[in-house]
Parts: sequence; C-alpha cells; structure tokens
Amino acid sequence: MDPLFLPSIVALGGLGLFFGASLAFAAKKFAVQIDPKVEHILDILPSANCGACGQPGCSAYAEAVAAGTVPPNKCAPGGQKVVEQISEILGISGIDAEESRVAVVQCQGGKAEAVEKFIYEGVEDCRAAELIGGGHKACQYGCLGLGSCVKACPFDAMYMNENGLPVVIEDKCTACGICVSTCPRGIMKLIPRSQNVFLGCVSQDKLKAVKSVCKVGCFACKICTTPKVTPSQAIIMDENLPVIKDLKSEELYAAVDKCPSKSYVIRDKSKVPVKSEQ
Repeated sequence: MDPLFLPSIVALGGLGLFFGASLAFAAKKFAVQIDPKVEHILDILPSANCGACGQPGCSAYAEAVAAGTVPPNKCAPGGQKVVEQISEILGISGIDAEESRVAVVQCQGGKAEAVEKFIYEGVEDCRAAELIGGGHKACQYGCLGLGSCVKACPFDAMYMNENGLPVVIEDKCTACGICVSTCPRGIMKLIPRSQNVFLGCVSQDKLKAVKSVCKVGCFACKICTTPKVTPSQAIIMDENLPVIKDLKSEELYAAVDKCPSKSYVIRDKSKVPVKSEQ
C-alpha cells in the first residue's frame, strides 16, 4: 500500500466528520422554529396554491392566518369546511366563508360569431397568440380560443367547446381565480354564485366597430339602462359598457330580453321568473 494512501483516507475522513458536525451544529443553532398552528393549518388547506386568498401560496396564507394578520375565511377552494377547521385550531368561532363565487366567460364570440384577421398556426397558447399582431381575432377584446385558461385550471373545471370558447363546469369551479389571471384578454371573471345574469362581452368599442367583428358583441346602445327596461337603475353605463349594479334584480331578465345583440348571459335558465321568460 502506498504510504501516503492511509494518511489521505484519515485526513478526508476527518474533514468529513468536521464538516458534518459543523452542518449539524449550524442546523440546530439557526433552525427556524415553525408555529405548530401553521403546520396544522397547512394540512387542512387544499394545496391549490391558487392565490385567491391574496397570498403567494398556501404556506404564506397559513403563516398569515396563524399570525392573525389574515382572516381564516379567504380560502375560496376550501369553503366553509376549511373555515371551520381553521377556526377550531385558532380557538375562535362565528366565522363564515366569504360569499361563494364562480368563474364566468365574458365573451360569446366564438368561431361562428366572431371574425378572424388571419389563421393562427403558432403555439396553442393565448398569450403567445396575443404577441402576433395582437392576436388573430378581429375583436381586440374577444376570446382567442386557444384554451390557456382551461389548461391552467387546477381543478379540471373548464373545457373548450366546439365553437372555440371556454366553458366553466360550475360544480367543479372553486373560484380560485387562476383562469382570470391567465387570460390575456381579461374575459374571465369571478362573480357571486347568487348572480344569475352577467354581460358576456368586455368590448369598449361602439356600434360599427363592434358589429363589423362580432355578431353578439355589446355595442353600447344603452337600451338595457333605460328607465323602461331597468327603472331602478339595476344597470348603468360605464363608458361604453353597461355595468350591473343590482346583481339580484329581476329587471336584469328584462335587459336580457331587450338586448339587440344578445350580449347578456343567463347562467341558470330555470331561475328565470315565468313572467320574464321568452
């Protein structure tokens, strides 16, 4: 055996022991003490890391809740069950989940209704398509139809229909908001589940500019805001778009009936009052 071989092994072994002991000491000395409540809360959360609570992820939310800086009812995917479990850990009661919401698609201009400027053959991603001449849809506000929101949904609560538009499966939707932040056109929105009527358009253009690119786009005619249709001002105009102020007003169904472009959407037609049905 080489006379230098054994000393080398001993030296390396000694260095290994030294560095190992140093790391163990450092780990113990500088260990961050985690509040047990944080771990318990984190175990309860659905681990969607969706950001709907306003925090960058479930871990950050758990820490904020345990510290008392954020209320325990901000987890949309968790709902009331999670609120109650977290409240039990914190030793509090009487906290209700925030009003349940659902994602909706504020565009009805699919392949059959909207005009395309050119045939897009690039990456199947709406954000990528947006970079090519502002997108292939002639309407600069319309859905690009490449399903980025569907792919981003962590709960499989969306799919693309044959008309090239995303569809929300409401029973699966947790209102996490990921589809909202993913869409480059801003057509996805979270609304209260108690709201049955919403405007399916976000275009800021007027009559000619809208009608030339989409059959169902809102062109700011203002009919839905007139006293004859919505006498209580359940709908008002905000620049070129009507805005629903009274989310539960039955006048909204009259607006649906009178809208010349059929831009309004009824989520559940079984809830339409008989007197307002077409």
